[in-house]
Amino acid sequence: MAAAVDIHDCTSERWDDVVAVFDGPGDPGRCWCQWFYRGARADRVSADGNRAALEAQVRARPPGVLGYLDGVPSGWCAVAPRPTYTRLVRSKLLAGTPEEELADPSVWAVTCFVVRRPARGRGLAGPLLAGALDLARRGGARTVEGYPVDTAERTSTSAALFPGPLPVFLRAGFTEVARPQPARPVVRVTL
Repeated sequence: MAAAVDIHDCTSERWDDVVAVFDGPGDPGRCWCQWFYRGARADRVSADGNRAALEAQVRARPPGVLGYLDGVPSGWCAVAPRPTYTRLVRSKLLAGTPEEELADPSVWAVTCFVVRRPARGRGLAGPLLAGALDLARRGGARTVEGYPVDTAERTSTSAALFPGPLPVFLRAGFTEVARPQPARPVVRVTL
């Protein structure tokens, strides 16, 4: 029987569920989805500061969505206006993009997926991306961009798939607009 999937904006009332998704072994419990904001370090020493930064973001406005399988917090997808991701706009993925485009607050970016180990392989990435698109639309986005991994070009561990796999984006209506690295396309959808 298929699990019931629910997607909700990541609000301060759901902070304990964010902790349930991120806390534990692996990169999420160190990075707390801060890498693209200021290049926060993803190590144990920086974990508490990264966690505090995400909590402050959650209190200000939803920086992503949470996915639940049968009521259990199981996944996360980060989405925000692209200019807020200061490290992203300086990355090689967006090299050559004019400054005025990088500063456009109507372009949002999906930067990170986290799916807890027990929930992997159960089809949560697609609903998480759909929820992120809905959050972006309600937030005023006209375009949403992603930077997924093309698994046909590179085999990846689950940790390396944090930007999401390309097929999930393509099924959601994104199209490839650039390929700055062989396994890392830039994809977009207009809302």
